[in-house]
Amino acid sequence: MHSRACPSNKRAEAMDTRLRRIGTTAEQGMPNITYVDHAGTARTIDGQVGSTVMEAAIRNNVPGIDAECGGACACATCHVYVDEDWMEAVGPSEPMEQDMLDFASDVRATSRLSCQIRITPELDGLKVTTPARQG
Repeated sequence: MHSRACPSNKRAEAMDTRLRRIGTTAEQGMPNITYVDHAGTARTIDGQVGSTVMEAAIRNNVPGIDAECGGACACATCHVYVDEDWMEAVGPSEPMEQDMLDFASDVRATSRLSCQIRITPELDGLKVTTPARQG
């Protein structure tokens, strides 16, 4: 008699494998970051630990992040709104970033320049929203 695995057990094993892989993504240096555009479309990508939220967006062709200065904190075209639940983890902006935000459109209390947010494993699950327009 052949021993057949129950289909539901195979599904459970597959799900367990996927969850283990997802759970270790941040530990392997690839935290998930979700970018939501002004229309509400969400895109979740893997960000490289040590790079910035802006660099991850550019590498993954995320619309709404222009990054005209390439991350030099000199243009405010990588402006994002950090989800309020993530503000503490992201940390406060530095004075130079605050000065550059003066050139951004529709600045809010949760506004940050994505070139100034360094990706760490603790930011796994970070959610940011892009404004309707940059600059």
